[in-house]
Amino acid sequence: PLVTRCPRQVVDHYENPRNVGSLDRNAKNVGTGLVGAPACGDVMKLQVEVDENGRIVDARFKTFGCGSAIASSSLATEWVKGKTVDEALKIKNTDIAKELCLPPVKLHCS
Repeated sequence: PLVTRCPRQVVDHYENPRNVGSLDRNAKNVGTGLVGAPACGDVMKLQVEVDENGRIVDARFKTFGCGSAIASSSLATEWVKGKTVDEALKIKNTDIAKELCLPPVKLHCS
């Protein structure tokens, strides 16, 4: 059921985050973005490695924040891998929040 799946998924991504770390920021095919939520102090660095066809072949993150922010960052890196940059740009924080069943008060973490 959804009610038991969602909290488990948040805990799993928090306790076992995927794709933590950094890519070589000086590489020509690596892009880096930094976002933050002043409301609670969460900060996320996201890096993607893009191949010659514009497809994301790797993604890494570092997040300073709550469990919901870490889980959201982990899920986001899983979702963008294999997508084109244009496809990845269509992913909204509300999609991530919905997948993790985050309450409205935690939307800024996603």
